Amino acid sequence: MGRKNGKDKKKHRQHGSADEHRGRLEVTRSGMGFVVVEGLETDILVKPNDFNTALNGDTVVVQVLPQRDSRRMQGTVTKVLDRKQSEFIGALQMNKGFAFFVADSDRKMPDIFVPQNAFNEAKDGDRVVVRITKWEEGSNKRPEGEVVTVLNENEGQVAMKEILLENGFPLEFPDEALEEAARIPDTIPHSEIDRRRDFRNILTFTIDPVDAKDFDDALSIRVLKNGNYEIGVHIADVSHYVQPDTALDDFAYRKATSVYLPDRVNPMLPEHISNVLCSLRPHEDKLTFSAVFEMTPKGAVKSHWVGRTVIHSDHRFTYEEVQDVIEKQEGLYLDEIMLLHNIAQRLRKKRFDNGAISFSSQEVRFKLDEEGKPIGIVVKESKESHQLIEEFMLLANRIVATVVSKVKVDKKELPFPYRVHDLPSEEKLTPFIAFARKFGHKFDLSTPDKIAESFNTMLEDVKGKPEQHVLEQLGIRTMAKAAYTIENIGHYGLGFENYCHFTSPIRRYPDILAHRILHEVLTQNIRVDKKLEQKCKHCSERERAAMEAERAANKYKQVEFMRQFLGEEFDGVISGVSSFGFWVETVEHKCEGLVSIASLVEYDEFRHVDTDYMLVGARSGRKFRMGDKVRIRVIAANLTKRQLDYEWVLTPMEVADDGAQPNPKRASRPKSTKAKGSKELPEKQKRRRKKEGE
Repeated sequence: MGRKNGKDKKKHRQHGSADEHRGRLEVTRSGMGFVVVEGLETDILVKPNDFNTALNGDTVVVQVLPQRDSRRMQGTVTKVLDRKQSEFIGALQMNKGFAFFVADSDRKMPDIFVPQNAFNEAKDGDRVVVRITKWEEGSNKRPEGEVVTVLNENEGQVAMKEILLENGFPLEFPDEALEEAARIPDTIPHSEIDRRRDFRNILTFTIDPVDAKDFDDALSIRVLKNGNYEIGVHIADVSHYVQPDTALDDFAYRKATSVYLPDRVNPMLPEHISNVLCSLRPHEDKLTFSAVFEMTPKGAVKSHWVGRTVIHSDHRFTYEEVQDVIEKQEGLYLDEIMLLHNIAQRLRKKRFDNGAISFSSQEVRFKLDEEGKPIGIVVKESKESHQLIEEFMLLANRIVATVVSKVKVDKKELPFPYRVHDLPSEEKLTPFIAFARKFGHKFDLSTPDKIAESFNTMLEDVKGKPEQHVLEQLGIRTMAKAAYTIENIGHYGLGFENYCHFTSPIRRYPDILAHRILHEVLTQNIRVDKKLEQKCKHCSERERAAMEAERAANKYKQVEFMRQFLGEEFDGVISGVSSFGFWVETVEHKCEGLVSIASLVEYDEFRHVDTDYMLVGARSGRKFRMGDKVRIRVIAANLTKRQLDYEWVLTPMEVADDGAQPNPKRASRPKSTKAKGSKELPEKQKRRRKKEGE
């Protein structure tokens, strides 16, 4: 696979004068601040009195103060460029004619002044969402705000909202954006249809999750006279409805992505657009942007066409329905689905043969009751129906990126939001290869393609073996993070020289950018966006924030779910090891908790061997390694910290095997204290544990 060098780091750009820098403010729990500046080896210390209205996560300009010695650079914030968060959850404290809002935050921030005309029917002591409306820079005045909404939901529902706000995702759309969306007509003018390629008479259907409401991709298929097939990948034409320099577009760019939490979706676009205008619902004419392929029965692409279209979906399938058709060989549109399935599997095989890395994936989802509380866990694996859609979406993304990559403006490559994935770093790859070698796996490091081939050989060899879990997890951790950029270095994990995101514009802003630029290319009306790299960086940052929110929400639900099992024992697999303990994921529930090294002192003194990802007992030689199966007991579930604590349970078989047993000479393990949001053991279980001598 041909690649360009993506390792060259960009030189740091200062904001203004030599002692000014642009960066992100991180506020510690103690209240001290540090501005993280790309390109600087050390962060810049900022004391609380020098924040100048900046809050945790804000992008700021910081001016470095004269240094009296060689200690850490210290500075003062001179300007807030972008606020990560402007809405907060907390309590309202009423006074005569005004109120103060105290945020539920572990990062210190000033109380917000709320005038009486901004109470929005809130009462003293209410938990509310407050938005900062005014805060004068350079003054000692408190921020001023307004109550957005009064919270009357349960603890878990409020926690989900708090997670979204903490990661910079507003809960509501601004009125201007909603008004713009509402004004867009539902009907499609004939003049617009006449400008597009018409696919309304060709068999077309969507395949989505059972609970999906926004269908942003559809497939069409028909047989050509020469015996080949015309397969269309049709994507909702969001860029037709969301125009640049509008309130709707500005807010979509600010969010840059939809966020999917266990009990809700925080959408990038208002419902009228995402679920009505742009959703490719069955039996409705819809505007789309399409990549259409002439393909042989063996999946070879003979030609392609890209452009704006109009479609009419004939049917809405769920993944489960299509999977049934594939497995049972019967059902609606059997021939078409089987044809698409067979071609998709050929595309998939060719992709892996050409260097794509075949990491297995599974998704853990919660079953929720009507109040959003978890009552069960479902593990979903990628099946043939998912792979069918995945392969055709990958094909469309690759072809669109390839088309644009050939365009030159003034003999220069046209800036475009490519989706790139760099080579694994030597720093991460070297220890992993050394670890994999202990299980008999060798890596060829001569070329990037050979590294990918070595990964795939290893992943195939470990299937069903005890070390499968640890090698898969550690292998994934060696990989670079995919990102958006105008520097087209290719996508290493997929094995593509050219790749972009084109197929999900309802939920991803980079796809809208790709649609707009592609349309300019096709109409030969190109306007080079000089700020595109900055937009790409913003979208990458928002994507990471969404992932953080999703991880935090899933962890909260794990803790909420496991609270009912305090004192109970489960089988687990060690999923991570550090100097202060090891993490265990339960086999039954896929819920991860920490076994603290402090809880092991009665058995032995354990040291961390980082090269082998394990803890080793000094006296017994007992090893706790990633991938090992262990028995654990749930001892604490702290919702506030989103933290599960487990303790290792010594089984009779382990005593027989290595003689491991509590050492009476060692100090007993420390008793845990009940933290806010945690649950103690029921009295019955306390008595049982006391009886057992624990």
